[in-house]
Amino acid sequence: MQRHLSARIERFPVRGSFVIARGAKTHVDVVVAEVAAGAITGRGEATAIYYRGESAETVLAAVLAQADAIAAGASRVDLLGLMPAGAARNAIDAALWDVEARASGQRVWQLLGLPQPRPLLTAYTISLGDPGAMAAAAAAARGRELLKIKLGGSDGPDADVERIAAVRHAAPDARLTVDANEAWGGTDIARTAARLAALGVELIEQPVPAGEDALLDGVRSAVPLAADESCHDRATLDAIIGRYAYINIKLDKAGGLTEAHALAHAARTRGLGLMTGCMLSTSLAIAPAFHIAMQGGYADLDGPLLIEDRPYGLKFQHSDVWPPEADLWG
Repeated sequence: MQRHLSARIERFPVRGSFVIARGAKTHVDVVVAEVAAGAITGRGEATAIYYRGESAETVLAAVLAQADAIAAGASRVDLLGLMPAGAARNAIDAALWDVEARASGQRVWQLLGLPQPRPLLTAYTISLGDPGAMAAAAAAARGRELLKIKLGGSDGPDADVERIAAVRHAAPDARLTVDANEAWGGTDIARTAARLAALGVELIEQPVPAGEDALLDGVRSAVPLAADESCHDRATLDAIIGRYAYINIKLDKAGGLTEAHALAHAARTRGLGLMTGCMLSTSLAIAPAFHIAMQGGYADLDGPLLIEDRPYGLKFQHSDVWPPEADLWG
């Protein structure tokens, strides 16, 4: 059956503000790929990985460059050789999964051989700011079971500990993970981790710059460390073994559900725990990521909560995100 690939950029405003160590965002541009196969159309969404030099425009161009390959019948597995890991491959991969599920009459979780999905606890992100602002944001999120706190301020790890102390005071019952966004290179990470452990922090993401992971050699951290920017796909897995206890799998980094599913299996066989994260994105992008999150210990799928989401998006209730419905994705 002849297939046709098309793509476009769509813009969604951020709710309030979203601030991390690298800066603030007021909107997110996502790329939506569509694969039409007869009467069936599959969709996939991706967000550019800005720290890898991607933009919505470059992602769109990379997607459209595969139009002839998709028309010629290129499969999801073929894409692994045709395209590098990244957002463009993710958008097409998701659209192909969607087509396959709709054509087969099955759900994606069935095609993957996974159990029927159930609601998952997801983290809710608190943006980087001064301790007072972050405490206020945490207080406003009272009732959410798991908070992910953005750290990595230019004022250093000691100030980051003060931020967590303020958040802990404002949300005494919440579980906490933190994301240093590569900002603690050259500092005493073991000391910082010990202070955060005393405040109940469960996980620290990416304390050192990607590519400088050797800084963690010999570090005995009181809080498990998770690789985010340092681990994208299976090709980057070996470099983080022995330095991190978890990896954060994001479909935009991995280049789609196909690679992410293989990465999850490879990581588990190496003794690593799994966290599933996301970029700022709508429910269309979170739907395939849900299938990786249901295999791991931590889910950070709150992207749609941080922006003006699509109509009829995923259901978020209390601290949980509910599985995608068939009319949303696969």
